[in-house]
Amino acid sequence: MEIGIANDIPTYSGGLGVLAGDTLKSGADLKLPMVAVTLLSRKGYFTQDINDNGRQIETPTKWEPSKYMTLLPEKVYVQIEGRDVAVQAWLYIVKSLTSGCIPILFLDTDVAGNNPGDREITSYLYGGDQIYRLKQEVVLGIGGMRMLHELGFEIKKYHMNEGHASLLTLELLIRYKRAIEDVWDERLVWDVDRVKDICVFTTHTPIEAGHDQFSYDLVLQTMGELIPLNVLRDLGGKDSLNMTRLALNLSEFVNGVAKKHGEVSKNMFPGYEISAITNGVHSFTWTCDSLKKLYDKYLPGWANEPELFVRVGRIPDDELWAAHMETKKALIDFVNTETGVGMDYDTLTIGFARRATAYKRPDLIFRNMETIERIASGKIQLIYSGKAHPRDENGKWLIEKIHAIKERLKGKIKMAYIRNYDMDKALKIISGVDVWLNTPLRPREASGTSGMKAAHNGVMNFSILDGWWIEGHIEGFTGWSIGPSPTESTLSADIETMDRRDADDLYNKLENIIIPMYYHDRRTWIRMMQNAIGKNAYYFNSHRMMRRYVTEAYIR
Repeated sequence: MEIGIANDIPTYSGGLGVLAGDTLKSGADLKLPMVAVTLLSRKGYFTQDINDNGRQIETPTKWEPSKYMTLLPEKVYVQIEGRDVAVQAWLYIVKSLTSGCIPILFLDTDVAGNNPGDREITSYLYGGDQIYRLKQEVVLGIGGMRMLHELGFEIKKYHMNEGHASLLTLELLIRYKRAIEDVWDERLVWDVDRVKDICVFTTHTPIEAGHDQFSYDLVLQTMGELIPLNVLRDLGGKDSLNMTRLALNLSEFVNGVAKKHGEVSKNMFPGYEISAITNGVHSFTWTCDSLKKLYDKYLPGWANEPELFVRVGRIPDDELWAAHMETKKALIDFVNTETGVGMDYDTLTIGFARRATAYKRPDLIFRNMETIERIASGKIQLIYSGKAHPRDENGKWLIEKIHAIKERLKGKIKMAYIRNYDMDKALKIISGVDVWLNTPLRPREASGTSGMKAAHNGVMNFSILDGWWIEGHIEGFTGWSIGPSPTESTLSADIETMDRRDADDLYNKLENIIIPMYYHDRRTWIRMMQNAIGKNAYYFNSHRMMRRYVTEAYIR
């Protein structure tokens, strides 16, 4: 549904889209024969402003596709509400210095001849209501399949990232329908096994609300009866069309995006074989300039062979610290220019930047205001950033709460909230802070890639044990955990107890370990920076991830 390939192409909302972009960049570096399909999102996700009270204000993002990509002459048609809706495609080429390249097709319904409503289908990423979402998924899944066919691509495997694209399986079922008459079971007409053999599905969310479901009345109204309704119910769910279940039933290989997430997904969808391929990030994209220069000097070839990070010990301590401080100073200057908050270079700086939503608990560090004031006044400064979905009132309220806390702590703990989080600001923040804070409710973090980006820049994670951090964490070596061991497979009903327990551990480690080490044991701090690079960045990169997809999912 979204691909974040460049900061100026606003066809992404956050981690899922940026991960898709990193996937394609590594695919190009590794010269993999791939093509990607997504929606154009002509008006982006949204541009975020924040008023003086901390209230998020959303406006459409204005951008011109023709500045970045080429409009192809071919058109295909999908049926929506009984109408033929034309779909065109814009071509963008992901190019690598290795000479590899991957085409991306950005599907667009803003075509002359379509009615005004249909021309808006590919305007907003994650905008509108259930009807709008289903129309988008018809364009993505069915329209995307037809466009690939129209352009002459020969596809050996279809990899669906999330259930948004799973309607492509219906197009495949129709294509591979067997001409068998008088069979006792209608399903035999539909070559399910052949479709499964060429489909791969990755689920990215452990949250029930993240799995799209549509009533069959809405399905019939929007896309008609592409295949008999009883067959669709058998594949997609009896009561409603669950896009994840449709993909699960029509894919030979299914995976979650971290080992823990694989377990949680099995619990959500019992009876399915679900593997795990832990996410990674594109090393070159998510390394700041000062560290790139250092890696080029001591680890030549690192960008296309991230395994070389294991040799990080070659980098002298003073040069690693100088590179970090160069980036930190650039971040602090940027923050002060944007906010006027007056942060300084030498104070321990903690970053928290990601989608603003309740389960990520951006306010956990402030659960006990007296405690955080006592242990951290004058000793830490905090940088926040992140957008809340326009319909997520709880997420918007949390942004307001952070702003209120910022005012309360004036003169004690310096805080900033950077508006309109995007890829460029993400790199500034994750590379320039000293510690990356992550506090989701377990087990709601499927993977979490921001911490991997931080590790590429020698920034330690201070995180709940969930998602990738369960695999990347070595206490006091690569970073620090918050809270107990990750035993949950479902969200506990007792969130209050979880909040209290996690906050107590956060305060204890911040006061007794992290703050003292930063100010009084620079040698150990730098050693941990090296460990974050040599143990975490070494493994949690999208080159390793893509090699696993090739060997475990694509060439089965």
